[in-house]
Amino acid sequence: MPWGNIAPGLAAASLDGVGLAEIILDFVLLIADFCAVEKVSDMMNTGLSHTSCHTVTMDDTAVVQGSGQLEVLATPRLIALMENAAMLAAAQSLSPEETTVGGQIAITHLAPSAVGAEVSATAVLDKAEGRKLTFSVSAREGDKLIGEGTHVRFIVDKEKFMAKLR
Repeated sequence: MPWGNIAPGLAAASLDGVGLAEIILDFVLLIADFCAVEKVSDMMNTGLSHTSCHTVTMDDTAVVQGSGQLEVLATPRLIALMENAAMLAAAQSLSPEETTVGGQIAITHLAPSAVGAEVSATAVLDKAEGRKLTFSVSAREGDKLIGEGTHVRFIVDKEKFMAKLR
């Protein structure tokens, strides 16, 4: 089936010069719609939060990750920690058949962290619109803010979502 028949807006967006990020977000929304849970839990309240902690290792560095040339916490690893915090915050209110998938993230990496540093990322649910969850995310090394931004996740049925990949 051609994409235009499934998501005319997505097909039009790719032809109108919309950026790749917008096309990918549209695709995630499309998949979330196809894999939607019948009823989103009423337990998903704003303010829901989780903090994930991690000790920076050499495997987490920009030089090993291929995102830079220094032995400091790589931005992709910082983003992964922030996503983990948001995923675990949402998981508190989901059924065993549900999970969340990342759809968008916009962060600023404010300060470097050395190997051995203890870093934490906190996600706080700011807005729940049906299956769409918008989080504020921040990361710290002790009292120092090292990153902040927003992250959008979507609630999906695990089995239905994975079935779309087969």
